[in-house]
Amino acid sequence: MSHLSVEPAPTPEIPAHAATGTRLRLLSYNIQVGIATQRPRHYLTKSWRHILPHAERFSNLNHIANLLRDYDIVGLQEVDAGSLRSNFINLTEYLAEKAGFPFWYHRVNRRLGKFAQHATGILSKIRPAKVAEQRLPGLIPGRGFTAALYGHGDQALVVFNIHLALGRRVRFEQISYLADLINQYPHVVLMGDMNCQPDSPELRYLFRRTRLSEPLDRFHTFPSWQPNRNIDHILVTPELKVHRAQVLNHSYSDHLPISMELSVPDTVFLL
Repeated sequence: MSHLSVEPAPTPEIPAHAATGTRLRLLSYNIQVGIATQRPRHYLTKSWRHILPHAERFSNLNHIANLLRDYDIVGLQEVDAGSLRSNFINLTEYLAEKAGFPFWYHRVNRRLGKFAQHATGILSKIRPAKVAEQRLPGLIPGRGFTAALYGHGDQALVVFNIHLALGRRVRFEQISYLADLINQYPHVVLMGDMNCQPDSPELRYLFRRTRLSEPLDRFHTFPSWQPNRNIDHILVTPELKVHRAQVLNHSYSDHLPISMELSVPDTVFLL
């Protein structure tokens, strides 16, 4: 990933469990900045919570942190990097501290001054060798990805966290761009809110262009109160053995989280 902008990983101690095996627990969750939407009308009646602080936000985030602590690597979408609505607290950092993750990284996608700092985040209990971020194509600058690289050389594991555009044409551009990067590595996890279902033209295109597949193609994540669409995904290359994959009933957003337990090949040295 030498052509990408790389930031050095921080230096806390690595948890013992991460050093003793190759099985990993992954989670992807669009947390909607801690807004627990439970009805369609809440998009209108609770819309002010996307701009202003409210008392329930950190209670919801604490429930989310309790879920996250059981995982090794977490991809978060729709977090805030510190603005009025989050009491100027970086929510990726907040969840990392509450859930016991020594390594965390965030990418700000849109800066709306003091009112919102739209971001995505990665939490990890294993220290990545590198962390990179880059902007994705789009009409409006902002959306991008963060990639954490574990191990070294051509056998490294790369975990991408993304939140794709709402419009199909732009999603096609973004997926095409990602496919070129993904094909550089043999062991890849691509997770996040992709705003499209597995049978969509854009994801079918991604599956044709890469070796990625999805064990969760029959499960729904959105809307959380009555899920009927699968727009959140964890996609993996075939050398990553999936032991379990499921949608979790955890309604503290308008999306449900998805989890996966997998093993990486012995050739991937995580440390």
